Amino acid sequence: MTERKLPAAIFLMGPTAAGKTALAVELARRLPVDVISVDSALVYRGMDIGTAKPGPELLQEVPHALVDICEPEDAYSAARFRTDALERMRESSDAGKIPLLVGGTMLYFRALEQGLSDLPESDPKIRGVLQQRLQRQGSVVLHRELQKQDPESAKRIHANDPQRILRALEVMEITGQPLSRLQEQQGEKLPYDVLKLIKAPRDRSVLHERIARRFDAMLQQGFEEEVQGLMARPGFSPQLPSMRAVGYRQMIEYLQGMCGREEMREKGVIATRQLAKRQFTWLRRENDANWLQEAPEKTWEQVSKLIDLKDFL
Repeated sequence: MTERKLPAAIFLMGPTAAGKTALAVELARRLPVDVISVDSALVYRGMDIGTAKPGPELLQEVPHALVDICEPEDAYSAARFRTDALERMRESSDAGKIPLLVGGTMLYFRALEQGLSDLPESDPKIRGVLQQRLQRQGSVVLHRELQKQDPESAKRIHANDPQRILRALEVMEITGQPLSRLQEQQGEKLPYDVLKLIKAPRDRSVLHERIARRFDAMLQQGFEEEVQGLMARPGFSPQLPSMRAVGYRQMIEYLQGMCGREEMREKGVIATRQLAKRQFTWLRRENDANWLQEAPEKTWEQVSKLIDLKDFL
């Protein structure tokens, strides 16, 4: 085995409902790894059903770092994730284990691997003005404004993603420079030898069926009651970043009387499929990643060979 210059890490990436958690658990049962979640929704306590969060028994058997670490009213950013993830990775490496980072929040993976540009802190006054405009005019109007000011960011940010639109406009207001230009000035890269794995079905229709089945299962498991509880919290607002998560915003609209139950279900499934499409767009840019075979026995055989080739063990 060759001498390693950098500690090892594994990225297990993939679209929503692709079976990443099941594979991560299988790897944890076979390999000396520590699982670290890369999911912008799993960080929130009380958001369990709608995020398909692993259950207590599974988390007890295979602990996942960065799950249930803040309240839904709290803000959680890519910068905070990078800090938290690097700390957990160091702890894992120091213990002689391999950090296994699992999830579908591709922005977090990029922030971790490539570092973050030096972006300004949020300005409450500017953000407040933009929030008022968002409530009056809607995200589509603000997205058109972003297209004029920062076309590159507008291409990457969906017109129905108000939080990212607000952030891009806020950065432009504070710095006078487009967010896309500032993001080109990357920070410190990840000091690890990373093996990238992608878990995703080749047939998109298979994923679409899984998404629909999972959303229906969430409804049966009490997703509506979960969101009712979140809405009853003192700090609740539909504009909270946590409440903009796919599925939650559609359920909130239903509970606020803005649509019927069947329409809510349809919107939730469609929004999840759109999320998966965006995730695939990110994943296709990962030129150095290994796309895994779908059959479970073939998946483990492929992973074990890749790990041997990388001298991870």
